[in-house]
Amino acid sequence: MRYQISGRQIDIGDALQVHVKNELGSIIEKYAQRPTDAQIIFSRNAHEFVCETTVHLSTGLSAQASARATEIYAAFDKCGEKMDKQLRRYKRRLKDHHKDRSEPVELSGAASYILAAGEDTEDSEPETLQPMIIAEMETKIPSLSVGEAVMQMEIAGAPVLVFHNEKGAGVNVVYRREDGNIGWIDPTNAA
Repeated sequence: MRYQISGRQIDIGDALQVHVKNELGSIIEKYAQRPTDAQIIFSRNAHEFVCETTVHLSTGLSAQASARATEIYAAFDKCGEKMDKQLRRYKRRLKDHHKDRSEPVELSGAASYILAAGEDTEDSEPETLQPMIIAEMETKIPSLSVGEAVMQMEIAGAPVLVFHNEKGAGVNVVYRREDGNIGWIDPTNAA
């Protein structure tokens, strides 16, 4: 497994890197047999250290956790506990959904944009109807079943997930509704 351990405007020492590799490796080994890589980013927010961890599995799923504490080791330990809890909670679901999958999830490329928020005043008229693009990035759209997409969205803690539906043709969306349920948009089945 590849580890990418970095710090935003802070130095990450060798002792912390060894601690992260040992602890995260033991957590992941218990629940995920085929992890591909892990990204761990440490940063500072006022008096607290923040640890953000993302683990990518060979099935195409990603698990994310973040935590903060006044000491950097404590921030990682809290983040590790959250990752352990997530992977433990979804272990059965991961095995059930992927036991028949012989190949990793197929990913296709797409563009992702961040648009500037407009100032909404009643008297002002926008100069143009085109939104200002702040950032343009590449993203990947996985080919999943609906159940796998819901599981991926819950593991990542995301409010929405765009995916290619394996059983149907086209792009689908799953999202968390305000009532707590999951919504599924399948444009190919629209009447």
